[in-house]
Amino acid sequence: MPVQRKTPARRTGAARRQKRSPKADGATSTAAASPQDDSTPRPTDQAIAPTELYAADLRRLGETVWARADDVLRETVARTGESGQVVDAPVQASFERICTNSTVAVARWIAGDGLEVTLDAARETSKIFGELAAHRAASLHEVVRRTFWWRNVMADVTRESAAELEVPPEAARTALEMLQLSVEFSLLRVCECFEVERKRTDEELARREEELAFMATHDPLTGLPNRTLILDRVEQMLARSARNQTPVAALFIDLDNFKSINDTLGHNVGDELLQAVAARLKGVVRQVDALGRLGGDEFVVIAGELSADAGPGLVAERLLEALKHPFKLGAREDTPLTVTASIGIAVGERTSAEELLRDADIAMYRAKWDGRNRFAVFESGMQDTVQNRMELEMDLREALAKEEFFLAYQPTLDLSDMRPTGVEALIRWEHPARGIVQPDAFIPLLEETGMITEIGRWVLQEACRQGAAWIEAGYPISMAVNVSGRQLDTDQLIEDIRDALADSGMQAEALTIEITETTLMRNVEETARRLAAIKDLGVRIAIDDFGTGYSSLAHLQRFPVDALKIDRSFISGLRSNKEGETLIHTLVQLGKALSIETFAEGIEQQQELSLLREEDCDSGQGFLFARPLDVPGAEAFLDRWSHAVNDGADPRPGDGADPRPADGP
Repeated sequence: MPVQRKTPARRTGAARRQKRSPKADGATSTAAASPQDDSTPRPTDQAIAPTELYAADLRRLGETVWARADDVLRETVARTGESGQVVDAPVQASFERICTNSTVAVARWIAGDGLEVTLDAARETSKIFGELAAHRAASLHEVVRRTFWWRNVMADVTRESAAELEVPPEAARTALEMLQLSVEFSLLRVCECFEVERKRTDEELARREEELAFMATHDPLTGLPNRTLILDRVEQMLARSARNQTPVAALFIDLDNFKSINDTLGHNVGDELLQAVAARLKGVVRQVDALGRLGGDEFVVIAGELSADAGPGLVAERLLEALKHPFKLGAREDTPLTVTASIGIAVGERTSAEELLRDADIAMYRAKWDGRNRFAVFESGMQDTVQNRMELEMDLREALAKEEFFLAYQPTLDLSDMRPTGVEALIRWEHPARGIVQPDAFIPLLEETGMITEIGRWVLQEACRQGAAWIEAGYPISMAVNVSGRQLDTDQLIEDIRDALADSGMQAEALTIEITETTLMRNVEETARRLAAIKDLGVRIAIDDFGTGYSSLAHLQRFPVDALKIDRSFISGLRSNKEGETLIHTLVQLGKALSIETFAEGIEQQQELSLLREEDCDSGQGFLFARPLDVPGAEAFLDRWSHAVNDGADPRPGDGADPRPADGP
């Protein structure tokens, strides 16, 4: 229990506070903080060596001060509160714990228990100091101020207790010296804790600054220099090139069909592929070159010190060669994937790094338009070409809203009796300034930009609407619609087909979806699943351009295919060699073996038709019968042809071409 203060002549706590001003007005200190480092001076039992004469007095005095630990805490809190220095409640609680631990530790030392018995309290006090320093909860200045406040209160309580116990002055002086020594040791320990934390904080800040600097100049996914750092390096290389009269080149690398990979296999696989590509490219660039990622699927190599043996073309060839081997992706590396790239090269002096990269970017587009998986070197006329391409893309983006697209319909016939069985819907674009734009000029751009998905949805809606109208008008025909690889990459195609049928009222069995053989083989598992869902709607499925995509019999059997459309290149071969006849025979027999309708595209000559009928090919279409027609032209063709067949006459006028103006293939 705390010892009661009974001496009337003793000054009150308030009077003492008015008379005494500490060096620093803070809260508490750890007189009991124990040294953790042998280099730190530590008080020992011999630091204060009282004579045997005062041992009993010191023991009584230490026990009394220990009993008054609550008084010390209360008075210290009161004095620090009057100082006006306010801290957060958790910090105040930490200071109060230090105050209590320190009071008990010093009191027990005075009582003669020895320093070792206070180590537990000292360890806790040191831990609290470390926490305060680590969280920057209190400044070193504030801790020192509160240490002196505690020391002053502790000295007052020690003197009061000594007077009450009537211990000799020498014993009281020894106790105060022990208190002062503990304060000095505690302050040393406090400074050590804060210094250790300061160094740790400085190191952490330096590390964070390095990380931020790296993040500002490097791509977080691949770790390669980003556009900011690449531009800086290009500027340096251009300056060095001007001084040394040595050429510098930028190689702009863009992965082919990367968006399809992302859409089909997911962004996680896409990110993994980008990391693998970065590592593959990094392995083949020279040490004098700089490799970076500009964003998305775009990389760049800045090559300096070029020569005839190491020109930009050779660098590009090494980069393309590096991508030829399949990448093994996924946690089990069970997703082999082969990618190609288009590379644009810009060489020579430029006024800025941006200009060099811009020209390389333009050349890269030229490489893509020339067939991809290749490189192209920038030439002065390319900028106009790219500008025209950009203008074409802008016009395409507005074409649907402006209703500039329309459909043409090419009839298909049953080759056994030459009766029309349906039409194939083919998209056309009539621009107010460009006129009729041929499909080969804009469909690849629709695919590349992803606009084919929206346009393909419109084609489905329009074709089904027209097909339903013709069926209702008495034309017993089917409607075939081409579907792109982009559309087949997602389940949205299934919904688009379902909606087109529902909105138009056309029966599902009257609709045929045509998919190229190459598209079919892009992702066999997902394609098979989506085609099965489309088949469940009752829609027919045909493989377009069959024979060009290297699909196997095993693959064909996995897909719910109703018809094989033999590519026109095989049909035209019938006119020139016997091997063409053999190939057609094989393909027709394959269809019959699989119970799949065989369909010949591009029939243009009577000889081709005769051979196809001899081979028992089921259906066909081509300029021999009709070119793609508008709605009135298609209706006139169906009427004339049906009547002629019924009358036993040849419905073809002249050479068999439709008399209407050709709308293109």
